[in-house]
Amino acid sequence: MHTFAVARAVHGIEPLVATEIRRSRLGVVRGVRHREVWFEALPGADLMSLRTADDLLLAAAVVDGIGHDRSALRRLARAARAMNVDVDGFAHAASAVEVSASFVGRRNYTRFEIEDAVGAELARPLRLPYHSRKDGARPPRDAMSWRVTIEGDQALIALRPAARPLHRRAYKTASIRGTLHPPVAAAMAALARLEDAGTVLDPCCGAGTTLIEAHALAPGARLLGFDHDPAALHAATSNARTAALQAATSNARTAAPHPQATGIAPPLSDAVRLPHDAPLEPPPAGCTPCGAACLPGECAAHPPGNVERRSRFHNAHSNAHGDPHRAEGPALSAPADTEGGSPFPRADAGGAALSAWAGAEGDSRIGAEGRVSFAWAVADAGRIPMAGGGADRVLVNPPWGRQVPPRGLLARDLGPLWREVRRVLADDGVAVALVHDEIPPGFAVEEAVRVSLSGQHPVIAVLRKARR
Repeated sequence: MHTFAVARAVHGIEPLVATEIRRSRLGVVRGVRHREVWFEALPGADLMSLRTADDLLLAAAVVDGIGHDRSALRRLARAARAMNVDVDGFAHAASAVEVSASFVGRRNYTRFEIEDAVGAELARPLRLPYHSRKDGARPPRDAMSWRVTIEGDQALIALRPAARPLHRRAYKTASIRGTLHPPVAAAMAALARLEDAGTVLDPCCGAGTTLIEAHALAPGARLLGFDHDPAALHAATSNARTAALQAATSNARTAAPHPQATGIAPPLSDAVRLPHDAPLEPPPAGCTPCGAACLPGECAAHPPGNVERRSRFHNAHSNAHGDPHRAEGPALSAPADTEGGSPFPRADAGGAALSAWAGAEGDSRIGAEGRVSFAWAVADAGRIPMAGGGADRVLVNPPWGRQVPPRGLLARDLGPLWREVRRVLADDGVAVALVHDEIPPGFAVEEAVRVSLSGQHPVIAVLRKARR
């Protein structure tokens, strides 16, 4: 039997999520839809370790024949009723049932009508109240969370096995305006190919999200964060400390299934198809799997598996974690600043200044053998305090004036930032930037990924120094 899982993603990075699933040996990708990657999870896979995904769901039903008219609501309700959810597996752990729905394209019904049609049927056999979202009220914290997504004429009904979506990182105990969405930060880190990076720089580090996500891929790298705002560095330090404690304790904790995710065994019906347990296709004769980037059954010679196979929803939660461990870091301590009372040193331009603050007590020690992995300092991104060519990788989400106005040397335009990034980037280095306007001058574009974020459509650009 195979668990059929769905990773939800920011639109545009679905291929990066699929790549992470393959390279992390989490499963065999079976299909990609709008904001979704469908895959069969491998036994023992830690599904909650996905970093580029917004959420992880366990599929309970795939429903065909979902048209644009209102008869689709009745069909969805029948499918939910046919799932025959096991009461004993849920009733003791949840106080309510809640459903969140979304669809692609125009329909003659609303997301709230979908939610109510499915939610009422799921709640009835559980003898739990159904919490409707149509009035804007937040669902109870311990509610059983279901998702319904529709694309074309096919709907997915799925359960979130964890207490919260993946994008709500447990380490992010402090935040600021304009902080980057963690899965997008993880996608930027993945595109930077950090495996051989010695020094990774974020000159506009904000709450530290990008560097913390980079550390997950390159725990041996030295991670340097600058920001104009001391409050941002307070948030970054707090978040990195929390991430440090979580990393230190994660191996000691036994992964436990979420108590709400047990006992789903929907019956097969004409309305419900459950693509879970047919064996994976064997490799065709003469085929060699693609190694780390591909699993048997997934290389170019293997056609995608048929996600419409019938089965039962079996052991759906066996490797899903519960609410991530939350641990508060110790009180911050760092050398006193000479200006404004900030505990963070102010770094001026030049490589010599870097050594003065890189080992401060306020740094976040999460590297191997207690070595300092993170260092933070107040600095203007238009005058980066680093020697030329000193950064192997630069990850940057510049201030674009939408939530955070550019300040200091960037107040007029971002030209000084791009000139400084080019100066400090090693000749063979890579910069990955979230670009809202045009590609900055002086760089060659190696790859560009357009994403949808808060109604905007920026590009994650992978850049190298352009040859003059």
